[in-house]
Amino acid sequence: MSGDVRAYSVVICVYTEERWSDILAAVDSSRGQSLAPLETLVVVDHDEALRARLAAVFAAAEGVRVLTNAGPRGLSSGRNTGVAAARGEIVAFLDDDAVAEPDWLRHFDAAYDDERVIAVGGRTLPVWASGRRPAWFPEEFDWVVGATYRGLPEGRVRVRNVLGGNASFRRTAFDAAGGFATGIGRDGGRRPLGCEETELCIRLARAVPGAAILIDDRSVIHHKVPPARERFAYFRARAYAEGLSKALVARSVGAAKGLESERRYVTRALPAGVARGLCDAARGRPGGVGRAAAILVGVLTTACGYAVGLARSRGGTAAFSHGPAGPRERAAAVPGGGAGAA
Repeated sequence: MSGDVRAYSVVICVYTEERWSDILAAVDSSRGQSLAPLETLVVVDHDEALRARLAAVFAAAEGVRVLTNAGPRGLSSGRNTGVAAARGEIVAFLDDDAVAEPDWLRHFDAAYDDERVIAVGGRTLPVWASGRRPAWFPEEFDWVVGATYRGLPEGRVRVRNVLGGNASFRRTAFDAAGGFATGIGRDGGRRPLGCEETELCIRLARAVPGAAILIDDRSVIHHKVPPARERFAYFRARAYAEGLSKALVARSVGAAKGLESERRYVTRALPAGVARGLCDAARGRPGGVGRAAAILVGVLTTACGYAVGLARSRGGTAAFSHGPAGPRERAAAVPGGGAGAA
C-alpha cells in the first residue's frame, strides 16, 4: 500500500429478517478488517421492521449506519443508495449472507496503488448448508450460488467484470458511468435474476478508456448456500434466469461485449468440465456423470432463457435506470453534500 490512506465504505444490502444472524456476521466481518473501513452502510430494502431492528442494534456502534433503500425495490437500487450515501474514496460491496476474511479490504487496497485500476473484485467460496458440495454440482457453475466458478482466471488479473457480492469500486467510477441499472438484477421477485454488475462494468470500461478492472483472488469471502440452493431445481431456475439477465445486458450494452467472456467460458471451460466429469465416471469416482449432465443441462437452460429474453425485448424500449450519475446527485442524497474523491 502507498503512503496515502484510502477510506473505504462497505455497503451491505439486506432485505429479510430471515437472514438476521447472517447480516450480523457480515457486519462484524466488515468491522473486523485489518484495514478498518471508514464506515459500514447497511441498506434495508423496504422492510421497516428490519430497518428499525437493525437501527436499534447498531445505534451505539461506531462507523455503522442503517439506511433505507431510496429507490424501487431491488438489489441495484439498494447498492445505488449505498453509493449515494458513502463517504469513502472506495466503495466495497459485501453480500448479506457472506463473511469476509480479515484481509479482504487490504488486498483490494493494494491494487488501487495503480491509478488506472477503477474496480477490484475478489474470490467467493461457497459454504454448503449440508457441509459438502453435492456430488452432481459442477464447479464450473458455482456462479449459480453466487461463488467464484472454475474457468475464471487465478491471481490478480484483468477481467471484464467483477462479481457484485464481493467487489469494490472507486467513487469516481459512479461519477463516470452512473450506478447499477435498476432494470437488471434481483428486484424482490421470485426469479433469481442477476448481471447488474456485468452491465455496470461494461459501461464503466466504455466511459473510462484505459481503466483497469481486476480480480484479486486473495480478497476472499465465504458465502452461505442454503439447502434450497443445493437442489437441482434451483440450479435450473438460476441458469434460466441468467439467460434472461444476459439478454437484458446484451440489450443495454450490445451482444459483442455483453457475451464476450461467456463465449470463452462456453467454448473452453465447459467442454473441459464435461470431459473431466466423464473421466471421473470412468474411474469410478462419484458424481462424474451427474456433473457432466448438469453442465449440459445448465448450458441448454441458460441458452433457452437468453432466447426467451431476446424475444421479449424485440420491439420494446429500454427500461434501465442507472442510478446516481455523479456528484450532484450524491450531494442531494447526503446531508451537507457529497464527500469523497472526484
